[in-house]
Amino acid sequence: MDFDLTEEHRVFQKFIRDFAEKEVVPLIEEAEEKNVFPKQLFKKMGEMGFLCPRYPQELGGGGGDKITECIMVEELSRVNAGIASSLMLQSGLGTQPIYRFGSEEQKQKFLVPAIKGEKISAFGLTEPDAGSDAASIKTTAVRDGDDYVINGTKMFITNGPICDYVVAVAYTDPTKRGEGINLFIVEKGTPGFSVSRKLDKVGNKSIETGELVFEDCRVPAKNMIGEKEGGGFDMVADTLISGRITYGSRCTGTAQAAYELSVQYAKERIQFGKPIIKFQATRFKLAEMAMNIDIMRSYTYRVAWMYDQGKKVRKESSMVKLFTSETLQKILSDSMQIHGGYGYMMEYPIQRHWRDGRLFTVTEGTSEVQRLVIARESGF
Repeated sequence: MDFDLTEEHRVFQKFIRDFAEKEVVPLIEEAEEKNVFPKQLFKKMGEMGFLCPRYPQELGGGGGDKITECIMVEELSRVNAGIASSLMLQSGLGTQPIYRFGSEEQKQKFLVPAIKGEKISAFGLTEPDAGSDAASIKTTAVRDGDDYVINGTKMFITNGPICDYVVAVAYTDPTKRGEGINLFIVEKGTPGFSVSRKLDKVGNKSIETGELVFEDCRVPAKNMIGEKEGGGFDMVADTLISGRITYGSRCTGTAQAAYELSVQYAKERIQFGKPIIKFQATRFKLAEMAMNIDIMRSYTYRVAWMYDQGKKVRKESSMVKLFTSETLQKILSDSMQIHGGYGYMMEYPIQRHWRDGRLFTVTEGTSEVQRLVIARESGF
């Protein structure tokens, strides 16, 4: 079994790391301060094939695999988790349902422009009263002639305030729990579709997150993903499996950033006449961080490889999400401890990674939900 990255992976890793350092880092301070995503990154990354690296080149993608996408997300998360999240959404949740299940017309109208960075996507699943229990959503889509009329509210939607379209999850038949769900592509500017508010968050400030409202929103029937009513819940599940693997790289990149900052600080901080990195208590913390980051990265890549091989990875994808997000919490806690009082000061970047990373055990399936999935898939 070969655990090394291919030459193509290494070349891509270098390119995306250089891009993150040169193009993303200078934008972070303003994005965090103003809570405004630098939208020019979509076009820049799209032109280079970095935005959706695992979609075919004939659609404008990079022609890579799942590991390639994981490399992209890790390198972007290493510099800023918020900016990485918006771009990660574009390469996954906001486009995969169209790529996997959409019509050719939908792919040309929505997917190709999204891959090129010309359209910004969002994924509308979570609602004010429906999070972990996705089947309990209340948004409905009622057929009326050649249209569907959508009513409902979506909450915590990444890219919501800036999206050109959202893949909205709604019931076409509310009497069939889970089974009566479908996905609809709703374009910005459609009457009845609005962003009711932009949300203010503790961390991930550079993501624009919003609450979306559909009030008698009339959407063409051809914008429904799939050929018949029902079956949308399986599409959601398929999309989330891929997203949970990618999430491993989001956690790994954030952990890598915290580790690098902690090593640097420990070398510079002098106490009792020597750098604190010389003390065993600090060295052991850093050693454990390094070990766990390597495990996080290795397991994420392994499951990404399994996904590319077409293997069933519902259990393993939840394991990736659970292990990496929970392990990240310990790494961030130790990083803050190493920084001491300075870590709690806004001028030190470690606090941003600490705030950002706290979200990761909650979004895209809480740790509790991941445990339920793992237990069910294990047969107990």
